[in-house]
Amino acid sequence: MRVKFSEDVVPLTDLKVNPGRVIKHVTEAHRPLLLTSRGRGVAVVQSISDYELAEEERAFMRAVVAGLADLDAGREVSLAEARNKLGLP
Repeated sequence: MRVKFSEDVVPLTDLKVNPGRVIKHVTEAHRPLLLTSRGRGVAVVQSISDYELAEEERAFMRAVVAGLADLDAGREVSLAEARNKLGLP
């Protein structure tokens, strides 16, 4: 999801004038759009489906990092122990 500065940077006034075009762009391009005011970035617009996917990916990566930290700290259990704790055969 790389920003294409030639396409994904839009003045805030464009959003005010034609919000439908801006929403259509982020939905079809699957990239966030940077809104600017007086040449400075003020907000990012992203489709809800792309946002949800990105949040799921971030949560997964946080879980992986936490798991690796547990391994480094010696906080691990065997598969048999895990099954027993979860009541699985």
